[in-house]
Amino acid sequence: MAGIGLLMAAAAVPGTALADTVYVTAGNLNCREGKSTDSAVLGTVPRGTKIQRESDDGTWSRVTVNGNACYVASRYLSSQEPSSVLDGKSAVQVHEKNVHVESSKDVFLDKNWEFASFSKINSEAAVYYKNGRADRKGKTVCVNAGHGTRGGSSMKTLCHPDGSPKVTGGTTGAGAVYASAISSGMTFADGTPESTVTLAMAKKLKDKLLAEGYDVVMIREEEDVQLDNVARTVIANNTADIHISLHWDSTTSDKGCFFMSVPDHRSYRAMEPVASHWQSHNALGESLVKGLKEKGNKIFSSGAMAMDLTQTSYSTIPSVDIELGDKASDHSDAALEKLADGLVLGIGRYLDGQK
Repeated sequence: MAGIGLLMAAAAVPGTALADTVYVTAGNLNCREGKSTDSAVLGTVPRGTKIQRESDDGTWSRVTVNGNACYVASRYLSSQEPSSVLDGKSAVQVHEKNVHVESSKDVFLDKNWEFASFSKINSEAAVYYKNGRADRKGKTVCVNAGHGTRGGSSMKTLCHPDGSPKVTGGTTGAGAVYASAISSGMTFADGTPESTVTLAMAKKLKDKLLAEGYDVVMIREEEDVQLDNVARTVIANNTADIHISLHWDSTTSDKGCFFMSVPDHRSYRAMEPVASHWQSHNALGESLVKGLKEKGNKIFSSGAMAMDLTQTSYSTIPSVDIELGDKASDHSDAALEKLADGLVLGIGRYLDGQK
């Protein structure tokens, strides 16, 4: 944890007895000045590090690192040393009770995965839910609740893994080589943050997919997860069969649903991994829009809008950013249920067609 001793000199721990010794289970655990995700990050501690815990209030633990005190999220500490996320022996951690779940485990970004080195924010974990139904389908859907990473807009990642510039506009303009690691999202007309609605949508979709027999990787299950767009995409690439990122657009016309299709741009479609996967991205998006339409959801125009996205640029599995409306759209519980039903229909038809 380079530099933390200098950064945290003012927080030295008094000479009191420590409660226990614990291990860090997060990829790179943030050490904070106070008990809040808004508190300053003073440094990070890598997975597997053994540290001393002084106290634990159930959410935050006061720990000692290199003789200095800081606060870390308690859920990323364990009395047992963590094993590799790749060996299938990671400690099972059931985050939410669900009748269809057999087990769950945290999935951290592995530095050896393709494109992992392009990520700038990757200290926390997604959660993999193994289905417990007798008729388990053996297919995994990555559900990515868009936004919800504090500080993400202040970091930059390459738009494309080959360093080439963007070919369309969007949150980041055409011609840019770097984009925000992850944006904060918009705010609905009633003042609700987009990240709050995408999270609620993701949880509904997860439950419906588990009821259908699918395994689910949940990128985010809380208001904040420290995973940028590249980390989310690479985790999906290595754990799921398809990747669906949930969003609402920033317009104010209640425009309806559409997906971000792969731009018909020669150089972009020739760049790997886009070249090998763009057709499957578009096919998944088309299936989702058809499912949404059949369940009575409003569709914008043709149901597709070409957009050069970080997610698409790094995806090696069928992957789609689905926009489920805009700032003026109904995002009530009933509306989200209807949207989730449409997505499940589209997902099922797409995966059935891949058999």
